[in-house]
Amino acid sequence: MQLYPTWFLYLATVLSGLLIGSFVNVLVVRLPHDLSVVRPRSRCPECEALIHWYDNIPVLSFLLLRGKCRNCGKPISARYPVIELLTMLLFLAAHVRFGWSPLLFVRDWPFLAILVAITFIDLEHRIIPDVLSLGGMALGLLTSFLMPSGFWVVSISGAALGFGSFYLLAWVYEKFTGRMGMGGGDIKLLGMLGAFLGPQGVIASILISSVLGSLVGIGWALAKGEKEIMKTSIPYGPFLVIGGLYYYLLGDILWFQFMTQT
Repeated sequence: MQLYPTWFLYLATVLSGLLIGSFVNVLVVRLPHDLSVVRPRSRCPECEALIHWYDNIPVLSFLLLRGKCRNCGKPISARYPVIELLTMLLFLAAHVRFGWSPLLFVRDWPFLAILVAITFIDLEHRIIPDVLSLGGMALGLLTSFLMPSGFWVVSISGAALGFGSFYLLAWVYEKFTGRMGMGGGDIKLLGMLGAFLGPQGVIASILISSVLGSLVGIGWALAKGEKEIMKTSIPYGPFLVIGGLYYYLLGDILWFQFMTQT
């Protein structure tokens, strides 16, 4: 018998997604600069005025303030509500896909929040902080023991494939060519994806991200020109995240169909 009505559980998911999305914003702003994510309190990046709690309500405060700081009137980045809404939607997707369970709190939601933070940090700063990738890998391995059917074996083998194998390949590639192949942050991200999704999740993430990355690169080159694309580095992490999310939400359906038809 379900303890709480269905509507209440979905409401809890929405509110949790928005609140944790607000914290993801803190990670995105502070981690690239090695700042504490606990203190000091949030401030306006323009006038450095403290942001009061009533101006820090996810999405709602941005709308009420019309996207501007209450103190100085300077625009607030639209990234803040975008991250909050994206996190909320991913939390809802996990809830719908897998149902309500304690694993949402300790495994699925933290996994999704970390992926959102990695995506926006990599897009803006071209780095993936170790505290997110390696911390996420550790979380995936530890919580795998809470999963049914001996998933911990799948988790360990996935992390080994994602991190160990591709680290070795990247090292060999650099030794023979003198150029860096896949970045260290991307390899650690693959290890994290493997810890949560297993070896098939790693392979799916690489295949999907390679296709998406190639399409975006070609489109960028056509739009900006070959000289411009050579000056611009396109982060690979967000494409890996998209591939991982695809497998996480739809992998046992679409990936299975793909593998059985080829």
